[in-house]
Amino acid sequence: MDRNKAPGTTHKWNIEGLLVGNGWISPVEQYLAYLQFAYKAGLVEAGSDIAKQLESQQAICVKALDESGGSDHVDLIQCEQVLQDILRLTAKKSPDGDQCYNMYDVRLMDSFPSCGMNWPPDLTSVTPYLRRPDVIQALHVDRDKRSGWTECSGAVGSNFRASNSKPSITLLPALLEEMPIVLFSGEKDLICNHVGTEELIHNMEWNGGKGFELSPGTWAPRRDWTFEGEPAGIYQEVRNLTYILFYNSSHMVPFDYPRRTRDMLDRFLGVDIASIGGTPADSRIDGEKGLETSVGGHPNSTAAEEAEKERLKQATWAAYYKSGEVALVVVVIAAGAWGWYVWRDRRRRAGYKSVIGATGNGHVMLGGSGREHARSGMGLEGFRNKGLGRDIEAGDFDESELDELHVASPREADIHRERYSLGGASSDEDGEANGHENGNGKGKDSNN
Repeated sequence: MDRNKAPGTTHKWNIEGLLVGNGWISPVEQYLAYLQFAYKAGLVEAGSDIAKQLESQQAICVKALDESGGSDHVDLIQCEQVLQDILRLTAKKSPDGDQCYNMYDVRLMDSFPSCGMNWPPDLTSVTPYLRRPDVIQALHVDRDKRSGWTECSGAVGSNFRASNSKPSITLLPALLEEMPIVLFSGEKDLICNHVGTEELIHNMEWNGGKGFELSPGTWAPRRDWTFEGEPAGIYQEVRNLTYILFYNSSHMVPFDYPRRTRDMLDRFLGVDIASIGGTPADSRIDGEKGLETSVGGHPNSTAAEEAEKERLKQATWAAYYKSGEVALVVVVIAAGAWGWYVWRDRRRRAGYKSVIGATGNGHVMLGGSGREHARSGMGLEGFRNKGLGRDIEAGDFDESELDELHVASPREADIHRERYSLGGASSDEDGEANGHENGNGKGKDSNN
């Protein structure tokens, strides 16, 4: 803002507003809100031994803030210790080691002493992704940097931490004279909790008033915000400042509620996209719709998300039906082929069984029992036994050999008929049993 006002500035920065989520703005109010929030959220029981220890440390913090220049620092070790003590004293034993509250979302637990530094779970995917050479190149990151991306870098943080820097609460009143500002908080955040944010607003003076006063003794109402039929939070507005509390949300509000965050942003920017077409999101403040945001045809819309889920569901069932039809066709074809195979097998065996082999004494000898013979030429066993003997069903013989077979006398033929029936039931039944066994096996494999 100072640059834009400076003489000779030809190209002004187009700053229209400021939006801060779960920000560290005023250490005085926000440090003292740690214990208040712990009581409010049920992390600590008032009057307990833990509470007494924490109150003792908070007294040390208050003394440090009251000392000359204490409140002009962005952070104080004595006050930082209050948060650390809350996490340490409320930690719980577990088979996997000590578990402490996640300082960014007190509904969750984390391993001690990380207490939230392992969260959100996406970090396990984000970290290697942002270290990939192609991503580094696409983002134009200096290739000479060998440390790789990390969520929180001590080196970067130390360069931002100016020991003489004053808290940003000193800047807000003047900025509010120039532009609208939104401060929003996630209800379940501990480290920059909403209790501290509300307290700093209550104590701040700007644009001719203090806190959320509309006039002396009259406060701006806390308006109920509903998003698509669900309680989403509260809106409170006065003199260019808007405070928004997101229900059931963490330090990282957009991580928990991307669509509600988008709705907040659209409202802040004054974007009315109803004219584009589609079904707008049902976002209401005290029952009033106001601007129409998040067009239904846009992937950011709940309606679009539900439509996509339904489309995927229908596609999944269609795929199941299709696969069932294909499987049925395969089974029918396989059954037909197997029937033809059995029919052909019976015909051939009816003509060949009496001439498979003959002994010198005129008796015809089969190559093993009927069961073994049937198995040798069918299914997988046929492939296993190939090479051990010739497969008649597969035509593995020279037809000229038929002429060389022993021709039995009428008496020998009669003896043969008595001992062996052509196309006997026992061999066919065995063959069919084996065929069904192999056929079913293939059917299951095909279905799988």
